Amino acid sequence: MRNLLFFLALILAFSCKEKEPTIGALITVEDKPSYQYPIPFAPEKYVCYQNNIPLNIDGKADESDWQNASWTNKFVDIEGDLKPKPTHDTKVKMLWDKDYFYFYAEMNEPHIWAKLRQRDTIIFYDDDFEVFIDPDGDSHNYYELEVNAFNTLWDLILLRPYRTDHQHKVLNNWNIPNIKSAIHIEGTLNNPKDEDQYWAVEMAIPWLALKEFSNTKEIPKDGDQWRVNFSRVDWTMNNKNGNYQKAIDPKTSKPYPADNWVWSPTGFINMHMPEQWGFVQFSDKIVGVETIDFIEHSDDKIKWALWNLYFQQVDYKNKNKIYTNNLNQFTIPDLKNSKCKFQPKIYITPHLFEIVAKSCERDGFWSIRQDGKIEFYKNNTNE
Repeated sequence: MRNLLFFLALILAFSCKEKEPTIGALITVEDKPSYQYPIPFAPEKYVCYQNNIPLNIDGKADESDWQNASWTNKFVDIEGDLKPKPTHDTKVKMLWDKDYFYFYAEMNEPHIWAKLRQRDTIIFYDDDFEVFIDPDGDSHNYYELEVNAFNTLWDLILLRPYRTDHQHKVLNNWNIPNIKSAIHIEGTLNNPKDEDQYWAVEMAIPWLALKEFSNTKEIPKDGDQWRVNFSRVDWTMNNKNGNYQKAIDPKTSKPYPADNWVWSPTGFINMHMPEQWGFVQFSDKIVGVETIDFIEHSDDKIKWALWNLYFQQVDYKNKNKIYTNNLNQFTIPDLKNSKCKFQPKIYITPHLFEIVAKSCERDGFWSIRQDGKIEFYKNNTNE
């Protein structure tokens, strides 16, 4: 036992040489570090009902079930209130049945254009619409889909967000089988001489693909909540000799940065922050017949508090080259207006860390580790 303790002490004393990317910023309050996230934690919420009739995926959403479905709130800038509101409106509807998860997005746009026609090219080089789905909400193993006004798709899997390490984490040569998508345009595509009204995307994603990353490996049940987000990329365009061309910034001689308008803002120009995505709650009620309330979960505050400590731990290592398990080095989040008690514990090695806290709703605890994966564990351990 004495040799084991000595060995562990050597491990904990060893300085880690790796440097992780900075995720946020530290502020100092009375010489104590405190993580300050740029926007409040307020993910969007949506109750998704079942459709009663088959949906014809034609980009028009003229079926009665689509008419009865509610719109999301209008999109905002990806940085939230830190930036002006979008110049063009974007909104989404959602439905589901035993076979598909359905989306309908409508994007006001006076100049509709697209160039890319080959599947799995980088579609956001065009104006595009993007879907992000994290079925089990652990911030790993999530889906990304992008589509332009030609209905050219790019579908890929992220094993974890880009920020976590420098290892390969994208499954790009992977296609969702039997996916359905269609575009409808009120206006004319690639004609800068006129003014268009909007373009719309209708999409049906089969559960056969999506359920693989769910907790149960099954389609959602009534009341289940998945993390979902949507993004719209919009470039500033000019009319050059009768064709659309990206406007060039004379200061850089490069195209102006694209606008990123999203359903649930992340606070950074980075969609790959699943902890900030919206919540979609699935209901087995038929759309338009009965409405139910969205269920607020106390554990979501526990998880966000863990994220807060995660950001502090990463920034601590960036500054000090090592992790710490000394809670005095952290500002512990205050779960205001909550019955939950947040009493975290931290475990470290030179290269790894884990922060845990008891669940408010179940017999077990939540854990977040150095790569940002957050999971629930039942109380069958010594923790």
